[in-house]
Amino acid sequence: MLPALIALVGALVYGSADFLGGLAARSLRSIVVTAVAAIAGLVLLLVAYPFVGGQWIPADIGWGVVSGFTGAAAIVLLYACLAIGPMSILSPLTAVVSAIAPIVWGLVVDGETLSWVGCAGLAVALVAVVLVGFIPGEKVVRPSARGLLLAIGAGLAIGAFLIVIDQTSDESGLVPLILNRSVSSVITLAAVGVIAVIAVRAGRGAASILPPAGARLGATPTGHADLEHAVEEAASTRVATPLRRAFLLTAACGVVDAVANVVMLFALRTGDLTIVSALTAMYPAGTILLAALVLRERIAGVQWLGLALALAAGAMLALA
Repeated sequence: MLPALIALVGALVYGSADFLGGLAARSLRSIVVTAVAAIAGLVLLLVAYPFVGGQWIPADIGWGVVSGFTGAAAIVLLYACLAIGPMSILSPLTAVVSAIAPIVWGLVVDGETLSWVGCAGLAVALVAVVLVGFIPGEKVVRPSARGLLLAIGAGLAIGAFLIVIDQTSDESGLVPLILNRSVSSVITLAAVGVIAVIAVRAGRGAASILPPAGARLGATPTGHADLEHAVEEAASTRVATPLRRAFLLTAACGVVDAVANVVMLFALRTGDLTIVSALTAMYPAGTILLAALVLRERIAGVQWLGLALALAAGAMLALA
């Protein structure tokens, strides 16, 4: 019961990080948000390490590095598929695949078993993921084959992060997450550097890379995105967040996301991958709830249904 509840809390914390990233993405380019968030999360993990501890075991070091690359791949694939659209289809598809991949791994490779209540809970959870991640109001068009493949790839990359982290030993503590953030920081900072160099050579100045370009998405180092808020923001006329406040929101996004990773890690080490992955995929719930509370944005009826099913799935999986 406890791992399921922890995973559900972790999903809400992930959603909170995405909400903060979405606010920051009003004034900052998504890759800049991702890079700063990765560094902020790394700082938090390094500060927490002396208190939590963890052994630097070679195998766990390797898994931590691999998880960093899967997170980077998730971000690239996510941006690519959302640039193609439509978000209303590709967003839920990415979330569902990110849940199904670890579920299949847990059942087939790890040999995890579930009671009939647990199996029913997984089914309800997947339906909840689709409904909670649905973006109402967007014109629905048929997605291209390329968009579908990129969305599936993004989901697989996010799912791979959970699978890889699940391979680490209990003795490693925060070490895998520290390495994950280190790799993410290096990759995203390198990407920002390349974009800045290109801008300077084009005579635009390095600061020109800061404003948003394309879809305004708040992304976390693990590849999640504040899709709901991105669509709302694209259609709104709100004034962009001041740059200094945007950087503070970005740092907060990274810190909260790192906390979510720690919660998820604890859930994985005390429970089954199948249950944790299904509940973690409900991260959009945290985003839309905060958008409703803080920004007074309306929650669509279909999303309320998804939230209710998420709670039901959590209860069922807690009893599995």
